[in-house]
Amino acid sequence: MNDFTSQILSPYDGNGIAVRNRIAVAPMTRITATEYGHPTQTMFDYYGRFAKGGFGLVTTEGIYTDKAFSQGYRFQPGLADDEQARAWADFNRDMQAHGASVFAQLMHAGALSQGNAYRKHTVAPSAVRPKGEQMAFYYGDGPYPEPRQMTDAEIDEAIRGFVQAAQRAVNIGGFAGVEIHGANGYLLDQFLGAHTNLRNDRWGGSTRARVQLLVDVVKSVRLGVGDAVPVGIRISQGKVNDFASKWPGGEADAEVIFGTLADAGVNFIHVTEHEAWQPAFEGTRDSLIALARRYAPNATIIANGGLHTAERIAHALGSGADIVTVGRGALANPDLPMMLASGREPRQFDSSILQPIASIKDDELAMQFSA
Repeated sequence: MNDFTSQILSPYDGNGIAVRNRIAVAPMTRITATEYGHPTQTMFDYYGRFAKGGFGLVTTEGIYTDKAFSQGYRFQPGLADDEQARAWADFNRDMQAHGASVFAQLMHAGALSQGNAYRKHTVAPSAVRPKGEQMAFYYGDGPYPEPRQMTDAEIDEAIRGFVQAAQRAVNIGGFAGVEIHGANGYLLDQFLGAHTNLRNDRWGGSTRARVQLLVDVVKSVRLGVGDAVPVGIRISQGKVNDFASKWPGGEADAEVIFGTLADAGVNFIHVTEHEAWQPAFEGTRDSLIALARRYAPNATIIANGGLHTAERIAHALGSGADIVTVGRGALANPDLPMMLASGREPRQFDSSILQPIASIKDDELAMQFSA
């Protein structure tokens, strides 16, 4: 076992996260739930391969939080009622029996919703039509509609949705942790974005004001679940509909965003970029991983984005990450930790395994794997 592999396969124990190695499965949209959000055996078989293959941590695809506006896709799983949550309980016991912890990723799609079984229109921080078109491989069709600006009451409802879904995840579903989806252009990221949040109330304006909803969700979820499980948040610059997006304030924005979330009490921050080892901003040297480590020094940092080889994973760990999540690498190698331990060469990713979405471009695939 070489130095890279030894580092990757070493255990991690910090901020309430105790896992058998530093390599985890990234959240990836799979749309194999029922029409009304109940998990299926197909889903459980998909996730179960990773536990049996040696991964210590698996994060679910985005799970919608309420029956108002949060659902993003047809056949997306939900934690919007107790029945949906109960369906996860036996699965989580099985995963833990195989040595893997499972974190529930809680997601509100906001303006990017394109398959809500409960509502026919979308909401967002401001009435700004999202860039691009809905994703056909997720049953979308045509341009995104212009959303309606959320009222204060609807914002409060969205926060309650996150809290109640987190409580169901922990108290009924048996999940080992909660990841709040604040990335990839979905609702919380829409509030964070200067181009999608044009509000002039307490939720809009400066970067510090635009991050406030993320802070309120983190604090409310933490209050709702207590210290029973780790609570973290996923953060990105790129969006599923705006791949090259960057924070306009550069490192100054990173300092505010990561520092404020750390002060809010997150156990972990999960950062994702298309190529996570690259500088976060043009003309600078530090990756988003390094910036998260600098401005949230006490949080567990989880890194994602093109980290498919042992060398890249080890580089991310050396740049400040505590754990690395992989998407394409896990799909091609559900037994990747075992392969690394035995010195075998990982299999190359073949996009044909993603039919019917294999026709999209590689960069879009990379973003979708992290969505």
